[in-house]
Amino acid sequence: MKRAAKISAAAAGLAVLTATGTAVASAHQGDNDWPYAHQSTASYTLAAVGDISCEPDDDENAATPASLKCGSPTLGGMSAEFATAKQARDMHPNAVALLGDEQYQVGKLTDFEKSFEQAWGGLKMLERPAPGNHEYYPYAKKGDNEAGQNGAGYFGYFNGHDQAGTPETQGQAGDDTADNQGWYSYDLGNWHIISLNAECDSDAFNHDCSTTDNGLLAQETRWLSQDLAANTHHCTIAYWHQATFSATTASTATVPASAPGAGGIEGAATDAWWKALYKNHATLVLNGHEHAYARLRPMNPDGQYDAKNGIPEFIVGSGGEALDTLAGTPGNYDNPNVVTAQASAFGVMKLTLKPHSYSWDYKPALPGPGFDSTALQYSDSGSGTCN
Repeated sequence: MKRAAKISAAAAGLAVLTATGTAVASAHQGDNDWPYAHQSTASYTLAAVGDISCEPDDDENAATPASLKCGSPTLGGMSAEFATAKQARDMHPNAVALLGDEQYQVGKLTDFEKSFEQAWGGLKMLERPAPGNHEYYPYAKKGDNEAGQNGAGYFGYFNGHDQAGTPETQGQAGDDTADNQGWYSYDLGNWHIISLNAECDSDAFNHDCSTTDNGLLAQETRWLSQDLAANTHHCTIAYWHQATFSATTASTATVPASAPGAGGIEGAATDAWWKALYKNHATLVLNGHEHAYARLRPMNPDGQYDAKNGIPEFIVGSGGEALDTLAGTPGNYDNPNVVTAQASAFGVMKLTLKPHSYSWDYKPALPGPGFDSTALQYSDSGSGTCN
């Protein structure tokens, strides 16, 4: 059963999400109708991005090396997350799809409050997040050693928490229970949108990344199949953090970029999701994790180009924290399905969702460390139809 997906209880007289998540507009709308009201059924705007906020440089994070915190010259820092937040806000979106790793390095609630909230808090009631590895896993790299939060800070921030800091069990990030770690779906017009949790190598999932046993990821996979079977909308988007197919060197050390699972154990597990989405004629898959922007050709579950029934994948991990290195060069990417990509600037993708079609528009908002304003000359836009 789909859980009620509320955008704003305070937005009386403005647009709300129904019990199935469908956005509707009320009869009473003021002149200042954004962010909640929606006057047209012709199109909806979905902003999409992941990998956003640097770890605050505060007393609580004193043991974290300076190179991993806000202010480091190798990171985007606060200026990058403010730039991408403004870019998203200027889109006047109906919803914001957050593609994981909203808060580095381990997504403590205090880190969310001191970093992510400062830039992206103004869009909070429109944000429809998915978690990433930095919200679940411990971080023990580059001289750091922080315990994993298993989603506690993530759910505490997006779903709210009690006075002791314990996350609420329901909210805009989905259910936070022993049987459901935040997967959910919602609707915008004729679009069915699904947010999934790929962080299976965590204590919360008992480090079980099987999609066929009785573990939590298998339960999530069965839920996805049921959700897709019940869906009556013409167009479908699914998003999660680790990409099934890759575009950067960070994810291609052992598996070719064009093979399922280049993103590691999580990317391999999400191959099952790709199969279910392909079977049900999904329109788009959105991912983060790779700190770059990339658009991939329509693919079947084996990573082969399939112009008729394949699903295009967008990687939008350019939210502000840092940037990776692309695998290959324009015209000669390691993954031949990569149509275009950039890893020299931070930015957000705008999706315009129409009843039977969509368009995308990606422009960077701020050059990355070591890059100049020429990085802002990149752009990628186009349109497609629902399968």
